[in-house]
Parts: sequence; structure tokens; C-alpha cells
Amino acid sequence: MRPSPRAALLAAACLPFPLLAQPAPEAPLEVPEVTVARPRPSLTAPDAAAAALRLREVPGNVTVVPAEEIRLRAGVTTLRDVLEYAPGVFAQPKWGEDTRLSIRGSGLARNAHLRGVQLTQDGIPLNQADGAGDFQELDPLTFGHVEVLRGANAFGLGAATLGGVLNFVTPTGRSDPGALLRGEAGSYGYRRAQAAYGVAAGGVDAWGSLSALSQDGFRRHSGGESRRFNGNIGWQPAEGVETRLYYGYNNIEQRIPGALTRARALLDPRAAAAANLLGDYQRNIESNRLGSRTTWRIGPGAVLEAGASFVHREVDHPIFQYIDQRSDDVNGSLRLTLEGEVAGLRNRLVLAGTAGLGATDSQRFLNLGGRPGRPTASSSDRARTSTATLQDTLYVLPSLALVAGVQLGDAYRASRDRFLADGAQSGSASYRYANPLLGVTWDVTPGAQAFANLSWATEPPTISDLTPLAARGFSALRAQRSRTVEIGTRGREGGLDWEVAAYRAALRDEIQLFDPTGTGASFALNAGRTIHQGVEAALAWTVLRDLVPGDAVALRGAYSFNDFRFDGDARYGGNQLPGAPRHLLRAELRYRHPAGATVAPTVEWVPVGFFADNANTQRTGGYALLGLRAAWDFENGLSVFAEGRNLTDRRYIASASVAPAATAASALYEPGFGRSVYGGVGFRF
Repeated sequence: MRPSPRAALLAAACLPFPLLAQPAPEAPLEVPEVTVARPRPSLTAPDAAAAALRLREVPGNVTVVPAEEIRLRAGVTTLRDVLEYAPGVFAQPKWGEDTRLSIRGSGLARNAHLRGVQLTQDGIPLNQADGAGDFQELDPLTFGHVEVLRGANAFGLGAATLGGVLNFVTPTGRSDPGALLRGEAGSYGYRRAQAAYGVAAGGVDAWGSLSALSQDGFRRHSGGESRRFNGNIGWQPAEGVETRLYYGYNNIEQRIPGALTRARALLDPRAAAAANLLGDYQRNIESNRLGSRTTWRIGPGAVLEAGASFVHREVDHPIFQYIDQRSDDVNGSLRLTLEGEVAGLRNRLVLAGTAGLGATDSQRFLNLGGRPGRPTASSSDRARTSTATLQDTLYVLPSLALVAGVQLGDAYRASRDRFLADGAQSGSASYRYANPLLGVTWDVTPGAQAFANLSWATEPPTISDLTPLAARGFSALRAQRSRTVEIGTRGREGGLDWEVAAYRAALRDEIQLFDPTGTGASFALNAGRTIHQGVEAALAWTVLRDLVPGDAVALRGAYSFNDFRFDGDARYGGNQLPGAPRHLLRAELRYRHPAGATVAPTVEWVPVGFFADNANTQRTGGYALLGLRAAWDFENGLSVFAEGRNLTDRRYIASASVAPAATAASALYEPGFGRSVYGGVGFRF
């Protein structure tokens, strides 16, 4: 290890005082060399820089969002705040900490919760075994970094859905030693506090975070509270071996204001739907998550990784009915990476397997003002999803790699109706599939890379897709399939960082909402052919330097072009798929002073709104939002930060539920938040 000059000076300062009074010796004073042992890096939880280097080997568009994007901001509560500069990701707040999320048009027909994107925390699945999920259990303050792997670019993780994977990596005692205290306050009764601590000693490290959030909400009946703990303990018993244990706890109480008509959403954006007020609509979650990950470097170029997790959730969810749900999900994963040579060429072979089992017991009652009334339904649901993946990367040149792989998948969904005597909702379905992948990466220069891939993805339906309330019985849904072509480039040259990709996905059997009876009762059915294509572009450019010594002005932006449409549908022809805008631009111009101060005006621009129905008769409007961020990160560990959003108080639609057909009277729209200001202070020691 390199000797630490600071440690040597400290050692000199600690020598006995009488020495200072003696005459200068004839020979130079020899101070013993002192070394400071830095903690070894984590093998199971690499930092953002290591993750970016690893993901550079993926032949498709991937993004790493470091914690610095979150740490010096106030009011970061939803994935929209975290992923705003990840192009191709449409994440908009709905209420509280909930988000409408779509990546490359995934899950557009999912009006509540999530489908089409796999959420993982430290590689541990947060989705249930059938692929359904939501966002309320995520705490952005506990992210060391976020990995965005779009579509089949998550192939090596055992996921192959249209949206891909979002992996939220928490800090460790090795990456974040010391203590952190943080407090925030802001508009609409927003209050938040966090205490975190990390420590590393020898082969053991630990990190934990306790946080609490309370807010009244911009809209009526949108207040909520949450209390969360996230922590992990790592152990390196020997060189090249690490096991890390994770525990997470969430207690979340959230009221739901509901969707409004377009006219009311713009006229009175703080309003709540009458039914939501009368029924005291809520979504309350208590969950416990246990996980383990082990990384073992078993030999030269050989790494074995294993993981296991257990998640228990209890959901009390009064909406148009009162839902009382208990679920347990068990997941396991195994991954072997072998690096060596084939015919004298560098080669990397990955063998991986994942398995998830889930059981959900659900009871439904009449909703009597937020309390359960007479029982109306009871079911026992079971789900299984497993994959086996083989992927090989061959470097035919030091700068040119060919990638090929195949993923085999097996899924099972079953629901047993325990309420109706005839078991009308009972049923089961099995799905088996194979997803090939071909790709290439080319390091054009040391700082610039081009990539391309041809990939397939398969998405079996969730239990709720298969058991819609609007249709009796167990639906005969087919798995959604897609074939995607992608080409792009990424890199860093001089003061410019960029990632740009274009893709086209041809889908069959996309799971979309239809109204087959024409009565207004819509539910999930398979569409025929659909197209998802677009452009994803992000850049960061240092425009000016050294206005005063050491400062900089940087421009950052993310642009998404989304073209999602039916392809010759018998009823909707080539209509656009509802739910996401065709154009979305976010940008900021940031000034950074060497003393630690930053200030950045921001803009979000949607020039044209998106359709809310398959028939393309109702749509949202375009908008532009202006904001301002400022922070000061002091050398003593103190930081202060503030943010103003929607400073012009623009009224706009942030997100919308979708429908087969809609009218001006359809209550589908979620108003965007009005003008708001947040501030906070943190102290790290």
C-alpha cells in the first residue's frame, strides 16, 4: 500500500514535545513509515464506477445513475426524480411516492402498479414472482447507484422483458463509512429525516439507514407517511470471497386521490375524485425483505455468484372494494462467469439461472368508508418464473466483441377461487419460451464505443391480467413476445459524455386493454401486432471552464422519442398506443464553483401530449416546466440544498390511465404538481 503523507505528518506531530526543544540533529530525522489500510472494495456490491465499467460490455443502451444525482437534492421521493436523465424511461409521479413507469413503452396498459420492468434491489427481485410490482417500497435516499438496463440488455440478469431491469444498489460499510444525518422540509407539508451509518473493519462491514417521510400531498386526499429501514452486513472470510446479508423493512400508509376528467384536472388540479373521498381510498403496505448474496472467485478468471431472498408483504388496500392481501415470494439465483481464451482470443462465458416462487392470499370486501364490509371474494394465487441463460462474448479483436446467447424460460400462473361455489375464477396457465440474443460492441477509440444487438423477449401475464374483475373466469392470455433491433453509441471525449441509441421492437400479443363487449368494461387481452420504436439520447457537455479558477458550466440533457403504435389492427389500424408522449426533453445548465456550490436552472418539455385511449380521441396537452436547484457541499461534511419545481405554476397532466375508448367525461387524468419548493441539510461525519 502507498504510505499516507497525512498519516506521516500526524505521526511527526505526535512525537514527544521535548524533542522540539533540542538542537537540530546533524542527520535528518527519520519518521517511521505509516500506512493507512483502506477497506477492500465490496465483491457483492460494486460501486457506480465499477458498475459503469461492467455495463460497458453490454451490447445495448444502459445507464448508471450515481448517488451524487440524488444526494444534493431535496424532495426526491419518486422514480421520476431519480431517472429524469435516463432517456427512454417515462416516469411520472401520480400521488405520494407512486409513479407511472414505462421503459420503451412497457406496461402502457397497466393503469396501476407495474408490469414489464423487473425491479431489483442489490440484485434481489422486488417484483412478485408473476412479474407484478410497484414503487412505494423504494427509498431513493438509500441508493448508492441505479443501473438502468433497457429491454434485453438485462439478458445476463435472467430478465428478458420489453422494459428490462432497474437495479437499485444500496451502499455498504466499505463504500459509505461514517455517519449521516439528513433533514428536509418543503411544500404541501413535506417532511423527511434520515440517519445512516457505515463501518468497515478487516473483513467485516455494515451499513444501515433509517428514514421517515410525511407529507400532506399536493392534492386533497393524497397525504401519506412512510417509515423504512435498509441495511446490510458483509463478510470477506478470505481473499476473493464475500457474503452479504440484506434486510429491509417498510411501513407505508398512503391515501389515493384518484383520476379526474381532463377539464377538472386542469381547472382544479388539487381536487380528489369523489369516490376516493367517500371510500377513503388507500394503499398501505408493511413488508419485510431478507436477502443474501455471495461472490466467490473460485479460480483465475472464474467467478461464482449466488443469491437468495424472501419477501413478505401485507397490503391493506381500500379502493372500489376493500382488498386484504398477504404474499410471500422466494427467489434464488446462480451465476458462473468464466474468462479465458478460445483459439487465442479473449472469451467470457456466462451461465446463469434464476427461480422465483410466489404465493398470495387475497380477500375482498365491500368498502365501507375505508373499512371492510361484507366479503365479496377470496382467492389463493400461485406463480412460478424461472430462467436459464447462456451468454458468450468473444473478442475477435481487442476492440471488437461478438455476443451470442440464449435464454430458456418457464412460467406458471394459477388462481384458486375460494369464494364462489362454482370456482368461476379458478384456472392455471403455463408458458415456456426461448429468447435468443446476438450483439456486438466496438471500441472505436479508447473513449468511444458503438454497439448493436438483435434480441427477443417474452413476458408472461401477471395473475391480475389473468383474473380481471370485468370478465368472469380465468383468461386465456398468451405471453407477450417481442423482437428488437438496437444500434447506438456511448462514450466520453474531452468535455462531452454521451449515450445515443435507436431501437425498433416488433411485438406480437402485446397485453393491452380492450373492451370486447362494447359495454365499457375493459380488461387485458392480447393485441395482434404492435410496434415500439424510438430514439434515446443523453449528453453532458462542459461548456465553460475557469471563469474563476476551478469552476465549470455544464449542460446536461436527455431526450426520448417514442413511437408506439398498433400495426394493422382490425379496429384501431395504425393508431398510437396510449399512455406516453412522443417527445420528452429534460435539461439543465449547471454552474459548479470549486468551493462546493452549484446552481442549475432546469426545464422539462413535452411539446405535444399523449393519447389516453386506443381510439386516439382524447389526449393530454403539451407543457414546459421550469425549475431551479442549488446546493453547497462544504468540506467539513455539511451540505445544504434547495429545489424549486414548476416555478411558473403551470397546470398540466403528468400521467393518465388508459382505456380502449374515452370521452371528455372519462376520469383518466392525474394532474401534475403545482409550484413547490423543498430544502434540506445533511451532515456527514
